[in-house]
Parts: sequence; C-alpha cells; structure tokens
Amino acid sequence: MDGAERSAEPWDLFGAPLFDDPKARALSRVGVIDVGSNSVRMVVFDGAARSPAYFYNEKILCGLGAGLSETGVLNPEGRTRALDAIHRFAIIARSMQVSPLVAVATAAVREAVDGDAFVAEVEAVTGLRIQCISGEQEARFSAQGVLLGWPQADGLMCDIGGSSIELAEVTHGHVGACVSARLGPLKLAGLPGGRKARLAEIDATLGAMREEMSGAYKTLFLVGGSWRALARIDMERRAYPLHVLHEYTMRPQDVRATVQYIGLQDLEGLRQRTGTSAARMALVPIAGEVILRLLHHFKPSQVAVSSYGIREGLLYEQMPQSLRERDPLIEACRFTEAKDARQPGFGRTLYHFILPLFPKVTAARKRLIKAACLLHDVGWRAHPDYRADVGFDRAARSNFGGLSHAERVFLGLALLHRYRNKRAYEKYDSLAHVLTPEEAEQAEVLGKAMRFGAMFSALDPTLMATLEWAPKKRQITLGLPAGEGEVLFGEVAQARFASLESSLGATSKVRVARS
Repeated sequence: MDGAERSAEPWDLFGAPLFDDPKARALSRVGVIDVGSNSVRMVVFDGAARSPAYFYNEKILCGLGAGLSETGVLNPEGRTRALDAIHRFAIIARSMQVSPLVAVATAAVREAVDGDAFVAEVEAVTGLRIQCISGEQEARFSAQGVLLGWPQADGLMCDIGGSSIELAEVTHGHVGACVSARLGPLKLAGLPGGRKARLAEIDATLGAMREEMSGAYKTLFLVGGSWRALARIDMERRAYPLHVLHEYTMRPQDVRATVQYIGLQDLEGLRQRTGTSAARMALVPIAGEVILRLLHHFKPSQVAVSSYGIREGLLYEQMPQSLRERDPLIEACRFTEAKDARQPGFGRTLYHFILPLFPKVTAARKRLIKAACLLHDVGWRAHPDYRADVGFDRAARSNFGGLSHAERVFLGLALLHRYRNKRAYEKYDSLAHVLTPEEAEQAEVLGKAMRFGAMFSALDPTLMATLEWAPKKRQITLGLPAGEGEVLFGEVAQARFASLESSLGATSKVRVARS
C-alpha cells in the first residue's frame, strides 16, 4: 500500500484524530468546582484530547460535613473555609477565562438544613451558582469519570465521600443502576456507640444497597480520596515502585492485609511516609472498615483504583459522543505528537513500516505499538544522553487514561529502547517484574524497530524501505530501492538494523530492487 492510499483510509479502529474538531476544542478550558463533604476542589481541564490534562488542580480540605449528623447544619469553620476557597477559585477561573465553569455540591450541602442558605451566600459573594446534585446524579457522574479512563469498564463503581457513598453499575461503556446512601467517614466518625455501632451501621446500609444492586461484579472500581489514600498505603506496605494510582489493582486479600496493616501502624508515621494529609489520614481507618464490608457484601475478585471521578464525569458529560467513543490512550498520544514531535504525523508511517514484525499480536498489543510510534520522538528536546530515560518516565508515569500498570511499563521499555540498545535503567529495574520475559523482549524489539525506522524520518520509510519477517525461518528482510535507498542505509542505519536483528534472534537479508 502506498502513502496516498494509506492517507485516505481510517487508521484502524479510531479514524482521524478529533482534538482539532471544534466540538473538541470547545473543551480546551473546562472548569469544575466540586464542593464535597470533606474537600472543595477546582480542576481546570485541557479536555480537547480524549484523555484530558489537568491545567489547574487545587484542593482544600474544609470538613464542611463534619458534625452534620449531630447538628444537622454545615460545620461553621468548614463553611467559612469553603466559602473562602470557592471565592478564590472563582477569581482564578475568571482570570483564566475558563468557560464553561461548573460548580456542584454533594452530600453535605444537599442534606444540611442550611445548605440552601450556603448556596445563596456563595452566589452573593462570588457570582457563582452551585448546582446541588442528588445522590443518584453524583453516582452517575462518578461512574462517567470511571468511563473516561476505562471506556469498556465492567463492574461496580463505588465513590466514598465524607458523608455519603455512591454505587453505580458500569457495563461496557454505559452507566446502569445508581444508588446513594448516607454513609461516609465523617458521618461514621460521629456515630455514638463506637466501632460496634459503626460496623452495624455499615452492614445495614451496604446490605440494603446490595439488594438494589443485585448483579455479579468482578471488578470494584474505587473513586474518592479515602480510597486513594488506602491504595497509597497498600503501595507502601508492598513497597510497590510505580506510584501511579490510576488503574492500580489489588486483590481482595491485599485490601484485607492493608486494613490490618493500618491498624498496627502509627498513623502519623504512616501519614508522613505516604504523603497523606492529616485530615485524610484521620478518616482512613473508618474507610478501611467500610471497604472490608463492601468486599463481604459484593464479593469482587479484583479492586481497581480510579483517579477519575465526579469532576472528570462532568467533563465526560460535555464531550460529544464521537469523542467519548475514542480510545483515551491513542487520542492523548496523537495530541502529544501534534504538540511535541519534530515531525507530527510521522508516527503513523512508522507504525505501518514496523507492523510486519508483529504479524500475530493481539489488538491490545497492536494498540500499544501504535501509542509507542506516536510517542517515539516527543522527547527530542531532552539532552541526547537522557532521551531514553525521559521516554520511559513519560510513558510509565504520565497522566494517560486507558493504560494498565503493565502496559505503562511495556510502553516505557519500548521508548527506552527507542533511544538506547542497553536496558539498564534503575527505574525500569525496579519495575521489571511487572512484565513477563516475553513481554520485555517484545518491547525491546518494538523499541529497536522504531530506532531503525527513525533513520528514515525525513521521508516516508514505507516508500524508501520495507520490512519482512519470516518467524519460522527467524529471518528479517530489508527491502531497499536502488540508488537513494542504498545510500540511506548508511553505517548508523546498518548498526541499528543489526541491533534489531539481534533482538529478534534472527538472521537478516538486504534485498535491493533494481530496475
């Protein structure tokens, strides 16, 4: 297939990139203020790509819902702090010319007898109108946040706030039944009767919710600050080296071990080791009691952490359906290539050039090959001695959605080998166990294939050369046109081709087409 034919076809599953579409560009500065029971946060998204970047992100732990169960009103100190925070955020949003700016309030404001008065005061002081959403709406938005990161998520979303808990079914890209209940660490902390009373309340509430959510849920998707804090502690307990919370997975037995571990630790020392705020750490033991009963009632086989929740769900709400249906990883990589690469668009031709080396890979692996090709040269501004390190770190630790931890390491290793033959890198060494030996070898082949293909980056490599792979013979063949093709296959290109041949454990042949 020549370049003209290929440019006319959709690029496999996803068609042309959408980030320059006017409907997508309208999401380039979307602001959300989330007034929760425990925290008030403003996020400004650069949401033009399917996997949004956080242009601005600030949180204040106000404790607005502290004591609400006993008093029925918002915590006075928390109310003052929340008003000050929202006022600050409104000024910042105006200075950034954020549009649209959406503000929502959840359990504490909707349940407090002075909630309406607080909303009115915020509008009078800041000019910002807060939408007080229902528990079911909160569950739906949080589940949509999960779908932003996992387009094909299948399981049960659980969002725990300070004063409430929300559950929602997510099935193959759609949100199903949603329920909400008054159950959160702030509410439970003030419950008379101590631990025995808390456990009885947790069991009664979750038991009732289980009757409404009667499905079998393999994966429990956790949303909320208390769950993220618990996951950080699990990482600390296991000495897990990749501190990326999104798509971090735990087995039920891991969760139980971590809750037990929390009970044996000095909370202040644990707080410092995990970088958790004092206000959040005070609620973690109670959140641990809740998650143990969640596991008991719903019996998932896997627990996964989502960094995306209600705020991301509100962005998802504003996305056109055509953008929702896109792969968040591929769209983010396309956006990154267009912004940072020396030759935007070359990733696509590189992908077609090296694809013959991977004739029987799964669709999931082909997706990572595509992502690697898009990112293969976006770190070119780094010092040449550090480009391999930058490539690994960018893939392994960037804020990409739709990427498991094993896939992050695979992609990072491929980009490491894009710039370096040797694998030695301290940060990879600590994560090497995440990949099987076969996966590591495939990532190396991918990286070295991109390294070789980049020798033709001033041209379309598929017009100047072809790669053929005969796996049974373990033979790689490079086809070159006579004349310019032979000239381009210079000393450095020959060395890179030899390195690729070595990684494949193959013999090689160079075929020159003469007229």
